[in-house]
Amino acid sequence: MARMCVKTQRLDVARICLGHMGHARGAKALREAEQEPEQEARVAVLAIQLGMLEDAEWLYKACKRYDLLNKFYQASNQWQKAIETAEAHDRVHLRTTHYNYAKHLEATGQQSLALTHFEKSDTHRFEIPRMLSEDLQALENYINKMKDKSLWKWWAQYLESQSDMESALKYYELAQDYFSLVRVHCFQGNIQKAAEIANETGNGAASYHLARQYESQEDIRQAVHFYSRAQAFNNAIRLCKANNLDDQLMNLALLSSPEDMIEAACYYEEKGDQMDRAVMLYHKAGHLSKALELAFATQQFGTLQLIAEDLDEKSDPALLARCSGFFIEHAQYEKAMELLLTAKKYHEALQLCLEQNLTITEELAEKMTVPKESQDLSEESRRELLEQIADCCMRQGNYHVATKKYTQAGNKLKAMRALLKSGDTEKIIFFAGVSRQREIYIMAANYLQSLDWRKDAKIIANIISFYTKGGALDLLAGFYDACAQVEIEEYQNYEKAHRALTEAYKCLSKAKARSPVEQESKLGHLQSRISLIKRFIHAQRVYPEDTEEAVRQCELLLAEQNFDDAIRHGDVLGFLVQHYAQVEEFHTAYRYLEEMQKRIPASNLSYYVSPQIMEAVHRGAGIPMSRALARAHTGHGSTDNREEEEVADEVQDP
Repeated sequence: MARMCVKTQRLDVARICLGHMGHARGAKALREAEQEPEQEARVAVLAIQLGMLEDAEWLYKACKRYDLLNKFYQASNQWQKAIETAEAHDRVHLRTTHYNYAKHLEATGQQSLALTHFEKSDTHRFEIPRMLSEDLQALENYINKMKDKSLWKWWAQYLESQSDMESALKYYELAQDYFSLVRVHCFQGNIQKAAEIANETGNGAASYHLARQYESQEDIRQAVHFYSRAQAFNNAIRLCKANNLDDQLMNLALLSSPEDMIEAACYYEEKGDQMDRAVMLYHKAGHLSKALELAFATQQFGTLQLIAEDLDEKSDPALLARCSGFFIEHAQYEKAMELLLTAKKYHEALQLCLEQNLTITEELAEKMTVPKESQDLSEESRRELLEQIADCCMRQGNYHVATKKYTQAGNKLKAMRALLKSGDTEKIIFFAGVSRQREIYIMAANYLQSLDWRKDAKIIANIISFYTKGGALDLLAGFYDACAQVEIEEYQNYEKAHRALTEAYKCLSKAKARSPVEQESKLGHLQSRISLIKRFIHAQRVYPEDTEEAVRQCELLLAEQNFDDAIRHGDVLGFLVQHYAQVEEFHTAYRYLEEMQKRIPASNLSYYVSPQIMEAVHRGAGIPMSRALARAHTGHGSTDNREEEEVADEVQDP
């Protein structure tokens, strides 16, 4: 029935059967197998207990429990299958399998084969010396063949225990066990050779052992040297203190732990004649308060500067204040200000900056800026501090930093004023765009209008945009008026000037004026100018088709009272001179040319009438050109006062 339970995998029935059979060992094995998660693995345990080995092997393979299959093969003395299973499916237990097989081979007297499997299990360094301990010659041959440092070291230790020191030294050297080499040489009294080995190899244990030897022989300097090589600085410091080796003590203490540094610092402090070393060691050990106390007491200014660099916001505020006071006394104001800022004494730092006229760099301004989430100052105090920093930057001409601090303080108007002083056009345009305040728009537009905007369309567009956004239509009207003047004076483009003045009229009519009477007066004046310019444009346009009408309009324009405000005399008169020269009415042309000479400087005449036409008019009228006109046309002037007076006379009386 129990065997049938293996086939049917009914373990519950199998337990009853084993109970009736009185198979206590099997029942125990089956109970222990219940912890296995696979059903087949539990049934395999039952099969083993019933001698059904083939079934057990099949069940372990079926559930892929190769670890249990490996153990099964080992227990059933199937070592080759166990190794193959471990290599293929259970590599985690491969070395253990080799080791167990090696132990089995050793037990059966097969030592040569056991050697191989001990090596494969990586336990040969201690198992083989144990196994061959009765056959020393075989063990020595094996060690020499393997060339393994651990085995060489083991064999050297064995030889040393047998008092064969020369052979032991040989194997210690092969194993590169420098500590044991030094130890044996010291034992033999060959301390010089031991020192050479320790110096060449730098081995810490060897150096420490050698230092102990030198100390026992009271060779202090050599002992200190090898303690240092072994990094046993506390021992080296102990010897230096006991033997007044102050210079070496300082070097060793700097390489040692903070505890050793403090111990050495106390030593220097007690001696009293090398306080600078004591301060340095306290500082290096992190004992800043003690270092500062000694530095203050002994007035070590340079050392104080070094120590102050390590102070941070976690340091004692009283200590920071004391250090800053010391630096102020010695006119080290920048260092003092940094310490005040570290101690979060922002107002004191700013006051020091103002008193000593220290330049506030961008980096320093950032250090003086209190974060919004800080608990050190209220929001109102924080804003006030930022404005004070910005005011100081303004006085120093650091306008960009001032702008930033005013902005952080929420005062955008002052920020804009600072930015305007910097003259950074791109930043001014950007700041005005992001601020979105009427006053700032107007300020930016006013600034841009002070530039050479005539040659930059982008600046013109920004001026118009800012005045529009700022609701300053009266100022925008003034800008359009200026644009019209530029078009007339520089380009003689009356059509563009007419468009600009029309825009100016529109803006001014929409603007909210303080004085309606004054606004009406300006609008009337603008309308008059627009009308005059329109008439002149009309004359220029109809000239090719109706010459008489064009000339009549120009002559009527010359009779207008406010003519000068809208159109330049030179443009109208030049137009008439050119016309009469073309129709060969030279005397009429000369009359208008005379009028031009009365109103316009001789040097500017060529701007309105070409030299060729001017010569043709004089030649046609039979009148020689005056010297002033001739000199103006040839581009030559005189710096002589007498000649200038003659030219003026000729212009007035040609």
